[in-house]
Amino acid sequence: MREYLLVFVVAAAVTFLATPVARALALRIGAVAGVRDRDVHAKPTARLGGVAMLAGLYAGLGVADRLPFLSQVSRDWSEPRAVLVAATLICLLGVADDKWELDSLTKLAGQMVAAAVMVQLGVQFTFAINWNSETTLSLGPETAVPISILAVVVLINAINFIDGLDGLAAGVTAIAAGATFYYAYRLAVVDGFSRAAPAALLAAVTAGVCVGFLPHNFNPARLFMGDSGSMLIGLLSASSMISVTGQVAYGGYAGPSRSLPSLIPLAIPLAVLAVPFLDLGLAVIRRTRAGRSPFAPDKMHLHHRMLEIGKSQIRAVLFMYFWAALVGFGGVAASFSSAPLPILLATLGLGLLGLVALLLLGQRAARRAAATAPVSTSTSV
Repeated sequence: MREYLLVFVVAAAVTFLATPVARALALRIGAVAGVRDRDVHAKPTARLGGVAMLAGLYAGLGVADRLPFLSQVSRDWSEPRAVLVAATLICLLGVADDKWELDSLTKLAGQMVAAAVMVQLGVQFTFAINWNSETTLSLGPETAVPISILAVVVLINAINFIDGLDGLAAGVTAIAAGATFYYAYRLAVVDGFSRAAPAALLAAVTAGVCVGFLPHNFNPARLFMGDSGSMLIGLLSASSMISVTGQVAYGGYAGPSRSLPSLIPLAIPLAVLAVPFLDLGLAVIRRTRAGRSPFAPDKMHLHHRMLEIGKSQIRAVLFMYFWAALVGFGGVAASFSSAPLPILLATLGLGLLGLVALLLLGQRAARRAAATAPVSTSTSV
């Protein structure tokens, strides 16, 4: 555990120190986000945060490769090298978009290339799922490869879609990575595997780069992560998610009471990232029904709606943090409990309570705005 903590600290520290350098580079090359109708920032802001995050990723995995315990991850597994190559590609694509604002099809093609590279180098759904002692569902390469690429691309865009408020994407991803780390580490303990697991290492370094970037990105942000950052952390989240699902299936884990089928814990990584997945799904449905491209930008994301009902940026971001932590850690706690139902019900109850509180605050804000609005009068002749 101490080596994981060291990797987290190194990734966070290098990202934090590299962020001012990335900001200076962004200003020098003109990678600056202007103010558009759908944006919530009031002045042009530099964006190239992914460069600093990539530096933190290299530093974190580089340190892990030299530690007595975690170095066995690179020796025994191909995931760290695969992630570094794919992360470099996706960050370069994001840098080009931060500078020149590429069209959506070009970005999608680049995302698929980076995802395919990572999957072909070893990050993919490959292990069997044990339904019971007699029945096994296995994924061959012809199925695992396209499903893995699709999962990576979807998650890259899910994180990209929620990157609309200062600190939102970095904070939600850090929370998700923390829950994924705990899940992967506990899974290794329960199943008696080595605690030097690729999923845990990738989750720790992902949390580190996000936490290191947050002080520069929290409201008011001095630097945006841009697509170079949002696509990078989306890819990192996908890598740890795919790795931990393989760890689940390989171990045949089904919870302490064996009351959960082995397929159920595979949903935990999805629950950890429920907020960006929900926002992505709603955006695709909303835009498709309106006859627009699913990638066409708008101002109707979850965080935009929170702002409309009277929340400040900071309050909206903190509320999204709450939901991410509740669903993610609630799902992880339930998966390791001998009585998961009460935990799931409590998680659902707290989530509904938060939703009711949000609606009530929105109604109060609307009434207050209506009461303070100036009354217009007109005279006719």
